[in-house]
Amino acid sequence: MKDKGGEYIWFDGKFVRWEDAKIPVFTHAMHYGTAVFEGIRGYSSRDNVYVFRLKEHMERLRLSASVYSITLNHSVKELCDATVALLKKNGMKQSVYIRPLTFVGLHGIDLNVTEKSPTHTVIIAFPFEKYFKREGISACVSSWRRISDQSTPPLAKAAGNYLNSILATQESHRNGYDESIMLDTSGNVSEASGENIFVVRNKKIYTPFFADSALEGITRESAMTIARSMGYEVVERPIPRAELYMADEIFLTGTAAEIVPVTSVDGHAIGSGKEGYVSRSVREAYARIVTGGVKEYMGWLTPVW
Repeated sequence: MKDKGGEYIWFDGKFVRWEDAKIPVFTHAMHYGTAVFEGIRGYSSRDNVYVFRLKEHMERLRLSASVYSITLNHSVKELCDATVALLKKNGMKQSVYIRPLTFVGLHGIDLNVTEKSPTHTVIIAFPFEKYFKREGISACVSSWRRISDQSTPPLAKAAGNYLNSILATQESHRNGYDESIMLDTSGNVSEASGENIFVVRNKKIYTPFFADSALEGITRESAMTIARSMGYEVVERPIPRAELYMADEIFLTGTAAEIVPVTSVDGHAIGSGKEGYVSRSVREAYARIVTGGVKEYMGWLTPVW
């Protein structure tokens, strides 16, 4: 990835070359997953690169760290400023993916992580375009259930949580699908392996609430705001598995995936089997917004240049 990315990363307040950004093999996060992270996009436009909802992402990083008593040694503003400085340092004027990561360092082998445990923060940026290569994807309902707040808090974007998503992704790909949809421990729809999910029925949009083990997605909230501004009713409520098969449309939202329609679930065609009108209208509005094309939403964007 270094060959495709910038020459530098941001590491504990300093710009460090990729080859010099090293950590000890005894790092606590490598052994126990004690790390929190974010995924952020920067979009190239005609006159600039705009980072989408940078402050909100860094604020979520802070909240995720607080759940596990992982000390974040930099303020949200410092991290936002560092992100812009990193993109400038690397001369990035194309669309990019940005990965802030805060992790526990040389704590030892015990599990009693506290605010006094040594922590580090890195910010990595590299060119990035499409996550899914097709405009409409197939999905299956995974046999693996989504992690529950009874055991591991889904609202904290912690590195260890994604072992659950890896199992679901592996299963879906082995069975010939593009993505997996996970149910919560009660059997209701939770989210996809790395995206929030929306179901459209009779031009109303439904999405699971956080009690269904869904992540408090920033793209999710953005899509809800956009859809409501377009006159759609958006309702957060439990979604049973069978409702996926009855849906007129389904779409996923996430930083990497952006907004992508699901055209089949478990081999069942969703609606016409193609992207529906509601999904397309929200997706196209989102694409205009993130590249600075809608004046009313410029407050969501941080210009780099």
